[in-house]
This record gives sequence, structure tokens and C-alpha cells, in this order.
Amino acid sequence: MYITQGLHRHLQQRPNAVAIRYQGRSISYAEFGDRVARLAGALKGLGVASGDRVALLALNSPLFLEYYLAVPWADAVVNPVNFRWSAAEILYSLDESETTVLIVDEHHKELGVRVLEQAKTVNLVIYAGEGETPPGMLRYESLIAISEPVEDVRRGGDSLLGIFYTGGTTGHPKGVMLSHNNVTFSALNALSQGRLGADAIFLHAMPMFHLADFAAITALFLTGGTHVIVQSFTPQNVLDAIEQEKINEILLAPTMIQMILDWHDKNGQAHDASSLRYIGYGASSITPALLDRARAVFTSAGFSQGYGMTELSPVATTLSAQYHTAEYQANGKMYSAGLPVNCVEVRIVDADDNDVPHGTVGEIIVRGPNVMLGYWKKPEVTAHTLRGGWMHTGDGGYMDEDGFIYVCDRLKDMVVSGGENIYCGEVEAAIASHPAVAQSAVIGIPCPKWGETVHAVIVLKPGLVVTSEDLIAHCRERIAGYKVPRSIEFREALPLTSVGKVLKTELRKPFWENQQRGIA
Repeated sequence: MYITQGLHRHLQQRPNAVAIRYQGRSISYAEFGDRVARLAGALKGLGVASGDRVALLALNSPLFLEYYLAVPWADAVVNPVNFRWSAAEILYSLDESETTVLIVDEHHKELGVRVLEQAKTVNLVIYAGEGETPPGMLRYESLIAISEPVEDVRRGGDSLLGIFYTGGTTGHPKGVMLSHNNVTFSALNALSQGRLGADAIFLHAMPMFHLADFAAITALFLTGGTHVIVQSFTPQNVLDAIEQEKINEILLAPTMIQMILDWHDKNGQAHDASSLRYIGYGASSITPALLDRARAVFTSAGFSQGYGMTELSPVATTLSAQYHTAEYQANGKMYSAGLPVNCVEVRIVDADDNDVPHGTVGEIIVRGPNVMLGYWKKPEVTAHTLRGGWMHTGDGGYMDEDGFIYVCDRLKDMVVSGGENIYCGEVEAAIASHPAVAQSAVIGIPCPKWGETVHAVIVLKPGLVVTSEDLIAHCRERIAGYKVPRSIEFREALPLTSVGKVLKTELRKPFWENQQRGIA
């Protein structure tokens, strides 16, 4: 399998079909294919050789689609950059991956200048903006205009497709090496569930550097669906696009769903979202209260959850739309992470990799064609993470008697208080069921007596008020006493990553920075 395979099929069979819609403009598969072949020709003309790394630093736009296909077309390797990172983190990832070429858009040209000055291996920066080309850079559109299209080398199979950096919030980020087979396998799994077909009008609202969105891109190019892109996420941008472009499929992080619902509640029935037939959610856990709220608003849409991580290309289990019903809500399975996807095995194990009984929390480990090749330049970490041929996720969870997986929390994120293991996700679910709570994050903070105690950081819904005492009483009715927060603080917002995961490291920092023992 190779990532450009779908494009060749549509260039042959339906070249005039619409591939992309962006800011009022439509781009056919024929137009898109020509630009991909010319960009590949430009890269080869600039000396990009087999296996060289080419990076992209940009907001969402059709540039991502051209980049993702042109780089392997030229026999090179993609390295999409997280634009939310600091300059130091970006430079680290470019240097460690030995990236030679960086493409930047209008919004990141100043960082491009800094990369030219400070990066160790980047020798070319290509400017893909509309303004004046900064000194020392090459102009993206000029390169495409003057370059001849080249034949696709059809790089594929187990060869390296890309280095997808993950982390960066604790220590240095790790470069996850994924093959063409890895990513294409995950795309085929999505198609096997009836999603992202040829009639899909999919909205790219997630950051397009993120692997979850790249998996959707790959699936859409296999089937020939239409890509609609918003440059950046805001609730209004997304709802406007759904109404105007008749979007029928979308992928969102739970935090994005929360923001859309809050905007919807504040502004009333201002948008028509009846075209939506499928809402995928993932990248972090969702509370039962938020899921119930979303289903009540987007009544025309089926919901599907994907659980996984970058190292799993990115999905290990799915909870498909058939399980988002009253029956599965009543038995609790609707709030699980679902079942392993086709051709993937999942186990729950103890510290010695022995299977634990159903209902017992252990580490989730995964084996299958979705598992990464390894971490770039980190053989020891790779060997430890993939020991025994199984990807050790670091996530705590359990399996019920029917094989459904329930994710509790990151194992290292678990609060250990007085010898009891407390999974933050369970406490957060109890807090989220209070009608005044918009978001919450639970962490462990130091305690001389118990080692750690449970601390909750809470964002309230606009205009609503609740006391710490009320929330603690609310939790006592729903979870065991030792799991109930001992302290609560209220904030206007939580620190988030680019895909809506809460940066608990930032929340913990003031509590642990002067302690002899700390928690990452």
C-alpha cells in the first residue's frame, strides 16, 4: 500500500470531481494532481533525495493536502510540525529528525527566518504565503509554476512515510515513525465502518498536522470524498462551514465539542447542522455528560469514538454509531472506548505483562499492523515500549466480559492516595455530571499524610455559580469517598494542547516544583 494510491485512481476515473473546497474555491482532482506532481518535481529539483525529511509548519489549508502527497511522490518523508510548540521545541524536532527542507505559510514566516538562522540541518525554507518572500527563502507558488511534473515513485509498504512528533509537554518530544502500511491500514479500518466514503463532505476542523486528521485525509483520498477546510477552529467557523458547505462528516476533540455546544447554547438555533450524519470524536476522553449533551443537539448525526495514539496510526479501538443508543447508554457500554478494530489485538495486563481478569484495571497493550515502526533515534525507548511485540500504551483501563475497553487514565497520571489508586477520569466524570460545570481536570497534589490528595480545577458554564462544598457533596453521591476531591479551584480556562488535551503538567507545576518527589 502507498499513500498516493487513491489519488491515481481518481485522476484516472473522475478527474473533474471536486477534491477540495476552501474559502469559496473548488479544486478538482485533476488540478490537485497536477500541483502534487509539480511540487514533487520542485523538491527533486532542489536536491531532495530518497528518505529525506521535509517539514511543514502551517495553519490548515490545501497546502497540507499537497504536501502530504507530494513528499512521498518524490520518495521523501513527511514531518508535519505542531504550530503550538515553542520555537525551541520546533528547532529540536527539526534538528533531531535531520530535516533538510521546511515549508512555512504566511503565519509562520518569522519562525522560518529563525529556522534558517539556527537549525542545524535545514538548508532550504520555502515560503507558501501571499506576501513578499522573506530573504533567503524560496517562493512556493513560483516553484510549482516553473517545475515540470514528475512520475510518482510510489514509495510505500513498510517504508517510512513520516515522523510524527508527539509530546513536548514533558521533556523532549519523541518522533514516531509510521509506515505507509501503518497509516493506510488505519484508513481502511475507518472505511470498513461505513465512514468517509465517496459521498463524504468532510470538514477538516482539527489541526491538519495532527495524525487523527491525517488518517481522515488518507481515507478520503482512497474513496474520493471532498475535503472542506477551515483555517482554524472556532465554534462559529465550524458551524458556518457545516451549514454553508452541507458538511456530512466531521472529526472533533471533546474540547471542541464542548466549545461548540456552549456557543450553540448562548446563540440559540442560529445554524442548520441537519446535513451532519457522522461526528467522530477522539484525541482525549469524553465525559458521559458531554456526550449526552452532544447527542441531544446534533440529532441527525451518528457518533463514533476512536481510541488510540500517534504510535497506533492512530486508532486501536472504536465505538461505532451502533453502540450510541439507549440500550448501550443504559448498560454503560456507550461510555466505553469500544472494541478493537479489525486485525488488531488488545490486552489488559499487569506490571509483568500477564493478563488481568475482566473488570480489573491494568495497562492497555496493542498488537497489529497499526503499531508504529518505532521512535526515531531512540532504540532503547522503542524496545521498551514494543517489548514482546506489543505496544505498551501507558494507559490504564479494563476490559469487560464482552471485550469492550474502558480507558481509565494515563497510568502515570493516576493519583495514589493512602495506598489507593484513584483514576482521574472517573473523578472528572463525576464532576462533569454537575449542570454548572463546563470543564474539569483532576490532579494529585502533595500531602504529608497520604502522599497525594485529589485536587480539581474547574471551569464553570457562563453565568452559573456553584461552591466547592456543593461540588464535593455532588461527587460523594457518585464515587467512593476516598476519590472525592479534597480541594477545588475555579479558573476561567484550562491550559490545552492543540487538540484539546488538558496540560496537566502545567496544573501540577506550582504544587510539585519545590517537592523532593514530583509527578510528570
